[in-house]
Amino acid sequence: MTEKKRGGEGREPLIHLSKRAAIPFWHAWLIRIAAVALGMVACGLVAYLLSDKLQNGKKTLSDFYETFITGSFGSERKLWKFLKDVAVLLCISLALVPAFKMRFWNIGGEGQTLVSVLGAVAVAFYLQDQENIPEWLLLLLMCLGALVSGAIWALIPALFRAKWGTNETLFTLMMNYVATYLVSLMLIVWIPNGQTSLGTLKRGALRSVTEQVINKNDFKDFIVDYIPIILIAIILSALLFIYLRYTKHGYEISVVGESINTARYIGINEKKVIIRTMLLSGMLCGIAGFLIAAGLDQTVNVDSAQGYGFTGIMVAWLGKFNPLIMLLTAGIIQLLDHGAAQISKDFNVRGAFPEVIVGIILFFIIGSEFFINYQVHFRKFRKKTGKEAVQ
Repeated sequence: MTEKKRGGEGREPLIHLSKRAAIPFWHAWLIRIAAVALGMVACGLVAYLLSDKLQNGKKTLSDFYETFITGSFGSERKLWKFLKDVAVLLCISLALVPAFKMRFWNIGGEGQTLVSVLGAVAVAFYLQDQENIPEWLLLLLMCLGALVSGAIWALIPALFRAKWGTNETLFTLMMNYVATYLVSLMLIVWIPNGQTSLGTLKRGALRSVTEQVINKNDFKDFIVDYIPIILIAIILSALLFIYLRYTKHGYEISVVGESINTARYIGINEKKVIIRTMLLSGMLCGIAGFLIAAGLDQTVNVDSAQGYGFTGIMVAWLGKFNPLIMLLTAGIIQLLDHGAAQISKDFNVRGAFPEVIVGIILFFIIGSEFFINYQVHFRKFRKKTGKEAVQ
């Protein structure tokens, strides 16, 4: 046997990967849809193993999938709540897109949103007893407080990255925890009796302006609360798409993301772009924080951001950082979340089952991206000739 054969060199591997050429848009989405379908099948099997109602015949797998849909669309209230949650998640996800396109991995959307909620609530807390301030002006000041708070929280890691080259991933992640402690500190200052929530503010509700624009008698109360949030999310998606696709700033963000050396060569100041873009991201989180503070909770606690800052990373990535496609991905994520929660309730499955369902389907979706970008090749087995067998 030759030395080459003894060492195993030159033998074709059993499996090898190759980068795919660009595949048609519809082909890629067929793969994603197939991944979601397989994920739903896997979720049904897990639910059967964990649910007594399924095993005892009180419920069937068809009931399982029907419940999954009714979790978001089973009633008018559920539908509007679904749209509201999609809008809030979308606003925070949009805030991450400019930084991600610049290859600045901003993991701090959670903290930036939380601090923005705190900024808006702080303005309302200190001014709510000032009767000479009209409601519209109070809301405007709350929005300004949220924008400034979010911008400052995003500016800090941007300055450290631009000036000293620090790791933005760790820095922004750390700022999330600092934001949580800051909210806890302010709650101690505002309510020394040890409560974890400030309670509902007396003034500063977005619905007060909405009711002046529309006839509240034509809509239910929760619809009046949700309409401005949904409209603002749609408008932000369109504006951000135009900004990134058709403006000079959007072009500079793309160039810096592709290659800093290229940006320097054509005269783009990458430090200026980093700082400017992170300010934009922080202000977009500020808008989300204002909507949470004035449009929904009218209070603040450590869970005001609801984990959407982290979920938004998945929404932005699945949407390929395209604000219009992210309308769909945010809807898919919330559909999974609402459906899983409804299943846990109706099928009497306790614990972390909703998170398990969402995790399984997201695992299949992420796996589909691998098959969209790479092709798997298997070694072709062929019958050896007599000469090869002798060697």
